[in-house]
Amino acid sequence: MQQVLWLETLLKLTGGLVLLIAPLTAIRVLGLPGTPSRFWPRLLGTLLVGLAIATFIEGWLPGSRGLSLAGCIAINLISAGTITTELILSSPRLVGRGRFILWLIVAILLSMSLVEVAYA
Repeated sequence: MQQVLWLETLLKLTGGLVLLIAPLTAIRVLGLPGTPSRFWPRLLGTLLVGLAIATFIEGWLPGSRGLSLAGCIAINLISAGTITTELILSSPRLVGRGRFILWLIVAILLSMSLVEVAYA
């Protein structure tokens, strides 16, 4: 079972990092439908990296049964970090409403992480 968790971690981490680092190149290489924005592929990469970290935690903690709050914290923090980075680096292309919604999502993810840390 441990080998499956480590393989799962490696696959998710690899795919996620590729989408985070070179999203448009990955889309072209894989022959997927193109997108003019790096935002959505990077958001998917964020999700995959967060899941990889959560899976790693699951395999690392002895006696763990399920994703647990530690995994949720990892996913929330990596997602909030990536959305914040995108907002800072790519903000001129976003309309005001989109910027507001994304900052709100960042605030919610960080708040949830703090609550989860308190209960973990």
